[in-house]
Amino acid sequence: MAYANDCDAPVTLKVLVAGGFGAGKTTFVGAVSEIEPLSTEELLSDLGAGADPLHGVEAKTTTTVALDFGRITLDDRHVLYLFGTPGQHRFWFLWEELCAGALGAVVLADTRRLADCFPAVDFFERRGIGFIVAVNEFDSCHRYTPEEVRDAVGLGPEVPVVRCDARLTGSGTVTLASLVRHLLCTSAARSMSTTSTPLSTDSGET
Repeated sequence: MAYANDCDAPVTLKVLVAGGFGAGKTTFVGAVSEIEPLSTEELLSDLGAGADPLHGVEAKTTTTVALDFGRITLDDRHVLYLFGTPGQHRFWFLWEELCAGALGAVVLADTRRLADCFPAVDFFERRGIGFIVAVNEFDSCHRYTPEEVRDAVGLGPEVPVVRCDARLTGSGTVTLASLVRHLLCTSAARSMSTTSTPLSTDSGET
C-alpha cells in the first residue's frame, strides 16, 4: 500500500502480522511499533471457551477481536504500517479487508499449536501475497529447526522460515527485514522472468 499525494508525502508500506490464536501477533506489533499500538484486545470469557480452546496457551486471558495497528518510520520518505490480524476463525472475514494493498505478511507460528498457522499460510498462498513464517519461540517449549517447521507446514523452499521472539524489538525488526528481503528478491525474480525473451527457433528463411 503506497500513498503519494504530492512529492513531499511519505510512502506508506503495509505489512500484515498473521497466525493462529495466541501465536504472539499483538505482542509482536507492540514490540516493534514506535507509537503506542492500537489494539482491540478483549478479555476471554467463559462463553468463548468453546470457540477459543486454550490447549497449549492456558495462560492467555485476552484476544484480538478486530486488529492490532503499529507504525515504524524507516526513513524520511518511508513509513511501515503493521496490521495484526485476529486469529480466531470467526473473525477471518476481516482478513480480506486487512490484506487489501498489503506489501506482504509475517505468519507467526507457535510450535505448541503449529497447525494453527496453516490457515494463514493457505490464505496468503491463494492470494499470491508474499510472506515468511516466523517461529515464535516461547519459553520452556521445544525448539525446532526452521527446516523441521518447513517440513511440518509443507512450505516450498522459496518461503523463508526464521526464528523470532515476539517480545523483543530487535528480534521483530530482524524478522521484518527478512520479509522485505524476501519480497525484494521475489520482485526481482519476477521482473527478470517477464523481461527475458526466449531465443527464436525460426531460421528466418522463406
